[in-house]
Amino acid sequence: MTSDLDELVTRLRAAGCVFAEEEAQILRRHAADDEELARWADRRVAGEPLEHVVGVVEFAGLELSVGPGVFIPRQRTQLIAAVTDAEVTDDPGAVFVEPYCGAAPIAAVVAQDHPSIAIVASDIDPAALRYAEMNLGPSSTVVQGRGLAGLPAELRGSVAVIAAVPPYVPDAELDLMPAEAREFEPLETHSGGCGGLDEVGLLVEESAGWLRPGGVLLVELHRDQAPHAIRLAETAGLGATTVSSHALYKGDGHTAVLVARRTEGVNRDER
Repeated sequence: MTSDLDELVTRLRAAGCVFAEEEAQILRRHAADDEELARWADRRVAGEPLEHVVGVVEFAGLELSVGPGVFIPRQRTQLIAAVTDAEVTDDPGAVFVEPYCGAAPIAAVVAQDHPSIAIVASDIDPAALRYAEMNLGPSSTVVQGRGLAGLPAELRGSVAVIAAVPPYVPDAELDLMPAEAREFEPLETHSGGCGGLDEVGLLVEESAGWLRPGGVLLVELHRDQAPHAIRLAETAGLGATTVSSHALYKGDGHTAVLVARRTEGVNRDER
């Protein structure tokens, strides 16, 4: 068994896997038998993401289901998950929403720590929504739509927390992403337009009409995008700041979270 594992590590290392030993252990742990392990090793050596091969990703202490063609939650997203978890309260009737949810990693953390609140996850991709449903279970609501467009109308003006990882890679930088992301994840989960903030701007504008007074929008982005994102939020009538670390997750030094709070008593859409 040890020699077989050593051989797998050698194959993975030769294929360019930086964490070959760790990946070999993960493949061995999840494979049902040697035949499946061999098939999985071939897929990984061919360049397919490890998480798509084994069907799961470890995130913030959870094991989330993912699969081919679906955006894989990044470990940096633990920052916004930690900030979100601190913002969510167990108030009766509180609603949490994760748009652009993919496999719904933030909602999964919230569901674990705040089982009494209503959780809604949305995405434009039906394949992603199938994994979101698996990760959240029947007590949560999963809807299809870009941004907040698919939310039930009765939630307008009553959402306590919205947290999202919309696509925020500037289109000119898409070719700089790792090959795994470019080749195995949908382009629309990365492409944020010319400056990377097209979807962020849409979400900020929409959120002003969905948040309740005191409600907060949290958005993951690159730290260099934070000043522009703050201006977008202020234009939408939301008070905004950003955070780059949290007690539960210090971050990678590049990721920031936009914190945009509805402080006024009346939404812009209601004026």
